[in-house]
Amino acid sequence: MSIAIPAPSDSFTRLADFALRGSPTQIPASTMDRAALLLLDTLGICAASAPMDAGRIARDTTLALYGTADPAMSARLLFDGRPASLAGAAFAAATQTDNLDGHDGYNPTKGHIGVAAVPALSALAQHLPDLTGPQALAALITGYEVAGRAGTALHGSVSDYHTSGAWNALGVVALAARLRGLSDSQLRHALGIAEYHGPRSQMMREIANPTMLHDGSGMGALVGISSVIMAEKGFTGAPAITLEAPDVAHHWADLGQLWQTELQYVKPYPICRWAHAPIDGAKLLRDRHGIDHTKITRITIRSFAESIALYPAMPNHTARAQYALAFPVAWMLVNGHIGLDQISGAGLTDARVARLVGLTEGIVDPRHQSRFPGGRWADIEIGMDDGSTYRSGDLNASGGPDAPFDSDRICAKYMAFAAPVLGRARAKALMTAVLALPRSDVLFSDVTGLILPAP
Repeated sequence: MSIAIPAPSDSFTRLADFALRGSPTQIPASTMDRAALLLLDTLGICAASAPMDAGRIARDTTLALYGTADPAMSARLLFDGRPASLAGAAFAAATQTDNLDGHDGYNPTKGHIGVAAVPALSALAQHLPDLTGPQALAALITGYEVAGRAGTALHGSVSDYHTSGAWNALGVVALAARLRGLSDSQLRHALGIAEYHGPRSQMMREIANPTMLHDGSGMGALVGISSVIMAEKGFTGAPAITLEAPDVAHHWADLGQLWQTELQYVKPYPICRWAHAPIDGAKLLRDRHGIDHTKITRITIRSFAESIALYPAMPNHTARAQYALAFPVAWMLVNGHIGLDQISGAGLTDARVARLVGLTEGIVDPRHQSRFPGGRWADIEIGMDDGSTYRSGDLNASGGPDAPFDSDRICAKYMAFAAPVLGRARAKALMTAVLALPRSDVLFSDVTGLILPAP
């Protein structure tokens, strides 16, 4: 029995042409290069998060619940190697990556794309040994471009603030549809299924009580891949209103013209982006004035409300540490660096940091609020025991499109996170393979062989 649905909208037709029939040669070289760097950055965070509790639990849960008896629907878990379903492998890697908050993001969506798109690409590509580097990057870019617009369309059409999983599921669908050669009809239904089942979870609930839920991206990846397979088998679900409703058409009008992939930010710290401007301010003042943290008597942070709502006290687990405000600022003032050691283990009980956390006050500032979510602005003021006061002035979080990190900075960050887990030789080989992907003579299997342990 056929089910009647409305005729496709112009937005869907534009998306289908872009996702299913667009050529890698139509994508600017700068976009391809940036996609390779975003892929590298995300893989570094995925590798670094592999030993963490959330990643281990996600992988074990995947084996318990998301296996398959069909070899054509299987994939090996990233940086693990055990087999699961395609959807399960994407879920595990996305959940793992999501729980180390150092991956890329996009300001207008107030969320993250690579965390779901990279796991989806890495799982699906295991069945495509002849996939070239440019073809893989074109699929990844498709995920970024569709997810970003789905996110702004959702935020612009509903009253509450949803996690990234709610809309990056649609980016995963577009990416997977390109790689698996779906028809227009199958793509349309898959987008509708993904939008309907996407986890419309409330982000500020997780901010108020940080846990391993983070940004819902694991479920977004799971839903995205599952929706594609369901559509291939004939399940219907069109249309997706964040794509086809008339009042969101303007979000899709520049698809294939404005490359949002190049507008992603890269994080210097594994901390919620909302805390980055205050952290940058603390680093600036520490470096400029040679601040001795033992002589600090007062820290005042002014920022937008969502930033000030981050966890204000000393965290007792890594999820709280990653969604904290005073804590990472204090660590920056104590030692000028924030990495895995600061947000886990003994880093959570450092007495020097605890003292500074107790001296910190957060204030919502209307001028910073007015610039959110387009920017992540803040200023920080530090009082010293001799009566002097140091002020940062207004700062936007670093690493965004207004002041992007260059390839050397991104590669250095990648090595800092990946090498301790993979070993320096394997991490460097993976970096070399990823950065070569824009070349037409390179296969993505060169990357796959390095993100999966030998069978």
